[in-house]
Amino acid sequence: MFKTETYKNRRARLKQDIQDGIILLPGNEESPMNYTDNTYRFRQDSSFLYFFGLDYPGLVGYLDIDSGKEIIFGDDLTIDDVIWMGTKPSLLERSKPIGINTVLPFCCLQDYVDEAIKKDRKIHFLPPYRAENKITLWNLTGIPPGKINEAASVDLIKAVVNQRNYKTTEEIDEIEKAVNITVDMHLAAMKMAQPGITEAQIAARVHEIALAGGGDISFPIIATIHGETLHNHYHGNRLERGQLFLLDAGAETAMHYAGDMSSTFPVDKTFTGRQKEIYQITLDAHLAAVNMLKPGVNFKDVHLSACRTIAAGMKDLGFMKGDVDEAVEKGAHALFFPCGTGHMMGLDVHDMEDLGEMYVGYDGQPKSSQFGLKSLRLGRPLEPGFVLTIEPGIYFIPELIGQWKAEGKFKEFINYDKVEQYKDFSGCRNEEDFVITETGARCLGKPLPKTIDEVEKARG
Repeated sequence: MFKTETYKNRRARLKQDIQDGIILLPGNEESPMNYTDNTYRFRQDSSFLYFFGLDYPGLVGYLDIDSGKEIIFGDDLTIDDVIWMGTKPSLLERSKPIGINTVLPFCCLQDYVDEAIKKDRKIHFLPPYRAENKITLWNLTGIPPGKINEAASVDLIKAVVNQRNYKTTEEIDEIEKAVNITVDMHLAAMKMAQPGITEAQIAARVHEIALAGGGDISFPIIATIHGETLHNHYHGNRLERGQLFLLDAGAETAMHYAGDMSSTFPVDKTFTGRQKEIYQITLDAHLAAVNMLKPGVNFKDVHLSACRTIAAGMKDLGFMKGDVDEAVEKGAHALFFPCGTGHMMGLDVHDMEDLGEMYVGYDGQPKSSQFGLKSLRLGRPLEPGFVLTIEPGIYFIPELIGQWKAEGKFKEFINYDKVEQYKDFSGCRNEEDFVITETGARCLGKPLPKTIDEVEKARG
């Protein structure tokens, strides 16, 4: 938990930005796996954490903008709870360190909301992403779950985004802790991988390091020999010689700030010739993107720079042809790079994705509908305090290759005969985390091997 003034100042700014009405910020509940008392790991809602800092289930934060009241609604443990969970501080004792001195039982919240509705006051809440919170808000406001997201406050969404997008020094320090643990996770995988072991064994070792760091993983681990599947969470394959292994994994600190990194390395101790060629292009694209990071540069232009680097490199190897700029403008490169170069990161690994990319990554502007470009999560001018990832990659996706070839799509830019020879290549990417500074950008955390020589040296 940060110091008391941090949370008080965050709430004060939020109330100032919203100006009138009441704000409801529900925390998350426990989520059962297969019966009530056997739950998934509890993860508090990130916006609730940001403004209230309490990492416990069953709470709702209440801010009355007109009166200035700040209340936490929730229930203290019963003796039955204590038997199973042990003694815990009271809700009031937990709330004082975040600057709130009024706590009330959860059942009292309905009276406060009813009174606001009776007086026709604005009730601001964020779009809930969990069914339990949709039901909670339904019970409180009478708005059915199917329409609750439509009723969410756009003013509140914008106000929260305009705070959480800009990371303070204390937040950056916490993110850097997560990134340092993340680097250790990737280094362990690089040292461990060898023919004969399974993806699951590497994933288990990676997860162990995150847990030992005092937190957990920030998203489900991607540890695969099939890197062409962008979010591949299957870990049932056994590593074999001649393959590439892609790890996309991040640590989350005890305060729930995230790290997010990717690395690609050979199952053998060294890259093959064709692996080197493709890997080097992804690294060149990565460096081209990094070199553009500074305030005022639109991240969409950073992304397009990475795209052009990939297209030029693939043209040099005979996979693409024609004018590189025209190919990228029309989206032909997306056969190999169908996703975005990066995204915002903080309390969420894809920061505030629940609030909408249009607000977080595009400052209210619409996204492109073009294949590939539509998957770019960040497309606004960069500002100091933004924390983001850089992660261009090259992927040979057999199904996509087959579909485009059958349609004759972009045949003026793509040499399908050459591409067909690489349908078994899989995919590769590197990923690092950066904070935008007043003059440029700084890579967060310890260095992770990226160049071919560095990776092969780390492989031992």
